[in-house]
Amino acid sequence: MKVTAQPSADTLTLLLDGELDASSAIVLDTELAKPDILNYRKVLIDCAKLSYISSAGLGVFISHLQRFQDANVKLVFFNMQEKVFNVFEILGLDALMTIVPSVTEAEAA
Repeated sequence: MKVTAQPSADTLTLLLDGELDASSAIVLDTELAKPDILNYRKVLIDCAKLSYISSAGLGVFISHLQRFQDANVKLVFFNMQEKVFNVFEILGLDALMTIVPSVTEAEAA
């Protein structure tokens, strides 16, 4: 999986490309663990090219969620494919995390 960071003034967008599983979760975890990520008001996760997410991938997001909340950094997922969204929904994570259809809605969230 490839993670591409696109910073702007107060928002960091992370583009996920490929499968987020146990072997690739470390790449995302490294990106989310960077101390300067807490300087942003929002971290937007573009899931348009995320084709699969495993429990290890979900665990990366869950493990950073409290840290972001404590720093008042909003984590927003968008462009999520239906099969990936279904995993979040089945586990009830759609109630815990902000998931919206488009970048416009993500920026407004």
